Amino acid sequence: MALVALGVVLSPGPNMVFLLSRTLTQGRRAGMWGLLGVALGFAAYLVATVAGLAGLFRAVPLTFEVVKAAGAAYLGWLAYKALRSGGGLAALPQGTTIDQRRDSAVRLVTTGLVTNLLNPKIALMYAALLPQFVRADAGAASAQLLQLGAVQIAVALTVNGLIVVTAARVAVVLQRRPRLLLTQRLTAAGLLTFFAVKTLLTSAPRASA
Repeated sequence: MALVALGVVLSPGPNMVFLLSRTLTQGRRAGMWGLLGVALGFAAYLVATVAGLAGLFRAVPLTFEVVKAAGAAYLGWLAYKALRSGGGLAALPQGTTIDQRRDSAVRLVTTGLVTNLLNPKIALMYAALLPQFVRADAGAASAQLLQLGAVQIAVALTVNGLIVVTAARVAVVLQRRPRLLLTQRLTAAGLLTFFAVKTLLTSAPRASA
């Protein structure tokens, strides 16, 4: 499970773009608060999985479609904010340092949480992938799911934490180079738009025969 979790977290997605962009524009503190929100999103999905998330998606496909549509709309909104006024994802205004412009901890955590909750890749991982590692001869399914989820969350937080720390160092360099910051803003907006479209094309878990 650890290797699978590592593969998932290393594949670029909305969570990675959010953490990178927020750290590059507002520093390590912002990235870490955002990471806390992402962690809460993982925990929420784990609880939902234990409660039967996969069964819900299969029995009522509309629920997954709602998550998918909301996720695509939210990513599109973040891309728009990145281009228009920053919204924590764009370059800092001229003459403004990373330390001068900070979102509140509550806003950072909330954005990280919502970004993760509306990420169909994570929804599918918990609803369709995690249950495949449950063994009938290894005890209660709920306990196994909690253990598997804990491994996934630990791997994800470790990797994303390293990404935040690294991005914070890069941010110091970008802060002195407005053109690179503009490139970062356009790249973030482009990636968010790409993931918004990709989200709309995500397929729901198939119902059991």
